[in-house]
Amino acid sequence: MPRPISKLAEGWWDYTTLEADLLQDAARLSAKDLEQLSRPGFTVRIYDTPQELYTAQALEYLNAWKQSTSDNPVGICGPVGPTEQLPLVAQMVNALDMNLGKLDAHFWGMDEWLENGVPVEESHPLSFARCDNTQCFDRIREELAMPTANKHFPSGDLQAYSDSYDQVRCALMQGGQGEIKHWAFNDPLPREGQYADAPPTPEEYRKLATRIVKLHPVTLIQNARTSGGGNVSMIPTHAATVGPQETWKADAVSIWHPGHHDNPFGMRLSALMISKKIADSAVPMSLLADHPEVRFSFLRSGIGDVVVDMH
Repeated sequence: MPRPISKLAEGWWDYTTLEADLLQDAARLSAKDLEQLSRPGFTVRIYDTPQELYTAQALEYLNAWKQSTSDNPVGICGPVGPTEQLPLVAQMVNALDMNLGKLDAHFWGMDEWLENGVPVEESHPLSFARCDNTQCFDRIREELAMPTANKHFPSGDLQAYSDSYDQVRCALMQGGQGEIKHWAFNDPLPREGQYADAPPTPEEYRKLATRIVKLHPVTLIQNARTSGGGNVSMIPTHAATVGPQETWKADAVSIWHPGHHDNPFGMRLSALMISKKIADSAVPMSLLADHPEVRFSFLRSGIGDVVVDMH
């Protein structure tokens, strides 16, 4: 039976092309049900306050970096979205006198915007590297700072960026979840060519490495909402992103759900699919079902309900 046409963008794959029964099952999940989705290799955690959530997220940076030594460097790959953890990371590093240079600690940015086929400069107001630096690394005391060479952004030689995951152990890849159910900019693919009738198999999608991608229309709308006051015209249509290939080189993947990047339904759907090991590349986040160590962290007030509520 042919898969449904997307209700969001007819020329693309996305979660609206899944079977109706699965979508209905996700919509019915309560917050208590979410907690019970944990299984070996997949952990669901719920935090009661924003302070607890973002403190826990910031601590993951420090827990990764404290494992690093000059003989065995270790790093973390982090998102822009959420960003609330970034100033907390700097504050903790300064308070604990954690010398990131002496530890030979590393950091990977997940993605970066492109304009005219070229990654944007850090001077660009939407630059993710700019955000990581201004919100975190520039706030760390100079004598504790991470060397520039230890910060890896997908904004130059993408093969060199990808290769760095083989040279330094990535203890953790953090991420948020976008409305199109991506981590980084691993969006569903267009419904064209060899994928006109079915999206890539999970095995095909997981082979994708760091690359330049065309973004799903929903991703453009989301980033306009979260970063540009709704001004879609200012949002680039392409980006460079870390891929599944690098993601599977990370010891663990940690996804943070404060409740304002994706909606109550979307957060439930990806959690259910990972818990039940239902992998479908129309929901890229679901492919993490096959990663050996995945954690989802929710803010309780952001979980919400999937109900009709007219405004």
